[in-house]
Amino acid sequence: MFDYDKWQEIFNTIAKHKLRTGLTALGVFWGIFMLVFLMGAGNGLQNGVNGLFGGHAKNSVYMGSNRTSLPYKGMKPGRRFSLNNDDVAAIRNNFEEEIAYIAPRLWMPGGNVSHGEKSASFDVRGDLPDLLHIDALEIYQGRFLNALDVENKRKIAIVGREVVKALFEEGEDAIGQYIKLRGTEFKIVGVIKSNRRGEDAVDDEKTVLLPLTTVQQLRNRPGEVGWFVCSMYPNVDVGIVEEKIKKLLKDRHNVHPDDNRAIWSDNIQEEYRQINGLFMGITVLVWFVGIGSLLAGVIGVGNIMLILVKERTKEIGIRKALGATPTSIISMILMESVFLTTIAGYLGLACSVGILFLMSQFMGDATAFFSNPEIDLGICLLSLAILVICGALTGLVPAMQAANVNPVIALKDE
Repeated sequence: MFDYDKWQEIFNTIAKHKLRTGLTALGVFWGIFMLVFLMGAGNGLQNGVNGLFGGHAKNSVYMGSNRTSLPYKGMKPGRRFSLNNDDVAAIRNNFEEEIAYIAPRLWMPGGNVSHGEKSASFDVRGDLPDLLHIDALEIYQGRFLNALDVENKRKIAIVGREVVKALFEEGEDAIGQYIKLRGTEFKIVGVIKSNRRGEDAVDDEKTVLLPLTTVQQLRNRPGEVGWFVCSMYPNVDVGIVEEKIKKLLKDRHNVHPDDNRAIWSDNIQEEYRQINGLFMGITVLVWFVGIGSLLAGVIGVGNIMLILVKERTKEIGIRKALGATPTSIISMILMESVFLTTIAGYLGLACSVGILFLMSQFMGDATAFFSNPEIDLGICLLSLAILVICGALTGLVPAMQAANVNPVIALKDE
């Protein structure tokens, strides 16, 4: 039931000690503000870094060949060797239960591409259809590479959106038109876009994809592969398969088993685990700092309530002498504590959410490593609820102290 007299007394007390009340409320405000703001900023950082991966398969590994570093079977160190289609086929056959997709690649040097009177340089490479299931690419128009393109060494091309912008007029449909590369014309059958963010997405879209076999033929390197990327089935440890593939390739190319430089690899799963571990540490640090700030604010409320009880000892004694019950004394102190904590906490929550919203609106994709500093509404409300409960608990001690005041002793208090 609403008690007008109690609320009037609470407001009169707050108005009487504006500075003290303001400083106490500032501690609570700052505590929840820091917790929510740091959580949102941490999520923004994590979203930004995850955006750099986009839809790229996280359980994947890149592998390629280097010069050998150890002599083996009468062959000197420093020997070069190249991977080939047979290696890719052997990997498919030996690891069909672990590897879901494998996409070898061969670069085309001198990527000067032209259409009509326009020309520009882009990354030109030969790929296989599996790439679409691994890389952070999506079909924007038309289609992607297929098995017949590879088998028949077709002169078709998949181009990125940046290629279309550079070689075609605005609004012009690139599908079905031809581009020229090293004197050979290729028909555009598809346009791709990247689902990564920032400059990485732009770089992805500045590419021209050709069938792998077509590039092998144009470069007069039949069967050769520059490097490959493969993604695993769920729950497969990429690191274990990575070592098995290295062993297979070393056996096929007569490389010393202990030669760690001959086959290079880049384990995306391990990189992603390390990044997630970093963000887990950041989350723990944010909670530690935020909860510490909240506790500091709540303890400040408790101290102020103790001072308040001390200052009003004589008044409380008079109340008890006039028949006030311990419950009414406790509820009066608790109401002031909870009211102060709730208002300051709500303002801190509102300000932190507002600043995070403004950051997300004004920053957009301008920063590659920061995006959408979101915060879970449930966590916000839970933090506020915990803050209010803690404020009530810290106010309970001085409230109990006030309820136990002896009226005779209180009236003698100076």
